[in-house]
Amino acid sequence: MKRAFFSFVLICITAFGLFAQDDEILMTIDGQPVTKAEFEYIYKKNNNNVFSEADKKSPEDYLDLFIDFKLKVIEAENLKMDTSQAFINELAGYRKEVAAPYLTDTNFDEQLVKETYNRMTKEVDASHILLRLDQNATPDQEAKVLERITNIREEIVNGKDFGEAAVEYSEDPSAKDNKGHLGYFTAFMMVAPFEDAAFETPVGEVSEPVRTRFGYHIIKVNDVRKNKGEILVAHIMKNVANDASEETRKAQKEKIDAIYEELLKGADFAEMAKKESDDRRTATEGGKMPWFAAGRIIPEFSNPAFAIENIGDFTKPVETAFGYHIIKKLDEKPVASFEDMKAEIETRIKRDPERSNSSQHAFIASLKDEYGYSENEANKKVLAEKTILDSASVSKLVLFSIYGKDYTGADFTSWIANNKQQNPIYSTQFEQWVDAEVLALEDAKLEIKHPEFKFLMKEYHDGILLFNISQEKIWNYASQDSAGLEAFYEKNKGIHMWNERFKGSIISCEDPAVHEQADNLFGAGLSNDEVMEHINVDGELIQFKTGAWEEGENPIVDYFVWNGPKPAGFNEEVTFVRGDKVGPEPKELDEARGLYISDYQKYLEEKWIKELRSKYKVKINKKVLKTVPGV
Repeated sequence: MKRAFFSFVLICITAFGLFAQDDEILMTIDGQPVTKAEFEYIYKKNNNNVFSEADKKSPEDYLDLFIDFKLKVIEAENLKMDTSQAFINELAGYRKEVAAPYLTDTNFDEQLVKETYNRMTKEVDASHILLRLDQNATPDQEAKVLERITNIREEIVNGKDFGEAAVEYSEDPSAKDNKGHLGYFTAFMMVAPFEDAAFETPVGEVSEPVRTRFGYHIIKVNDVRKNKGEILVAHIMKNVANDASEETRKAQKEKIDAIYEELLKGADFAEMAKKESDDRRTATEGGKMPWFAAGRIIPEFSNPAFAIENIGDFTKPVETAFGYHIIKKLDEKPVASFEDMKAEIETRIKRDPERSNSSQHAFIASLKDEYGYSENEANKKVLAEKTILDSASVSKLVLFSIYGKDYTGADFTSWIANNKQQNPIYSTQFEQWVDAEVLALEDAKLEIKHPEFKFLMKEYHDGILLFNISQEKIWNYASQDSAGLEAFYEKNKGIHMWNERFKGSIISCEDPAVHEQADNLFGAGLSNDEVMEHINVDGELIQFKTGAWEEGENPIVDYFVWNGPKPAGFNEEVTFVRGDKVGPEPKELDEARGLYISDYQKYLEEKWIKELRSKYKVKINKKVLKTVPGV
């Protein structure tokens, strides 16, 4: 939950080095300076990852959101939330994760970058079988799983159908449904060893076993095609839940077919999407979706989308696990040129040690040179054959120096104890200790050497505090403050309204004779309970489903009340409705509790922001603000 919440923290990390490193003060909040560099970093990062172009903001427009964010963080700091051990531990965990790519040698050559780009111009359609195995498995466990996957491959090579084998053997849960079929993908969409095997295996053949961090795979390559790049589409959707009845499914199919007929007659696609699409997030934009590549969305949707030849054309209704769609092609763009992609490819390789061809030893050697590492050879020889039991005899010996600091035998002994090393002989641990201390020195200097790392850690620091204080002040409070919620509801009753509804009962009878008997009893003024008591003497001959339905929620009610289409297989001689239409009316609190809690949270947050703006003085340097470029 916390990771999903960090709107400032967990948007995908963009290419570093693009952000201003200017230390000009943009503003002060409660006397605390905020640099132009920090604001520009957050502003660019969030505006480059918005859902649509219309959501982008100018620096001036974005400033208020940023100030609100910083006010909450400063309040959390003043409440000492950043001193709790839970906060300290959590931030340390994030730092370790973010620092990892910086503490690995990431040299890579032009050939690797070009090869990766060549892969990006293609898409591989593959299937796989997975046998899971922990990364820390013992050699014996490795051997057993490798033998199993090798035997499975042998069965397939000798004629067993790959899909059947996937259903029978694969430990990927999705294999039971998709028979191991993954669809099309390109570079960077799979872990590196899997990608390597998929791109290196000829079409129609099965790879040798491949070890990844998930276990052992065998991969069958079904097809290789040119990467069509990305497309921009709009869609109109009629949602069908997984557990929907056949009646509901048919009703939604009839609706999407009717929409398709209207489009063929010249109806405006965007207007139809706004009016008819069940995907309300895209409906407001005329059905427009974000740009996507073929492998980034389910094949049931992407395959027909990419099959559209001309911009402006649209598909017939297509079915996915989410329902029925009509897809219109709005634009397309091919894979960018190597020159345009090179910097991004290098950055992505750098963040993935599995892809780089570098040596950690070479990296540490370069750090030693940078920081002026030197060893005391005479004292180092003293370590030969000495164990930790001899620690007193080596504790004062200077063993090496780096960046102006001496490291002694006492430091070495402490490291061995802290890391619970199994071998107590000093000489066997020396190089490992030196490497650890060199990396620790580099780790301590990441914020100084890499401004983008400093900004990212500031994001995590502020994001955790923002989450914690919002949870305390808004989310938990709103859900637990029943009296406040009730008062808010009474004051704002009517925000959430029912549309016109039918209130009454759907009545199902055993046969037409029971229907006629029920009509006579209702005509005599009997209630539902009384009718049921009279008729169900010798068994359940009549059933009542009582409730309230808006148009479109129940096909039987739609048929009787709103002159909707007759549901497939429906028999009106044994099923009928009794009740009345009622006009729009406010939803009761229990009927829309989640919506009203959300509204109450928004109200509390707005009130809180006003209090914070009154409590803390904000001073903005407008001249500096004008120098922040928009995106």
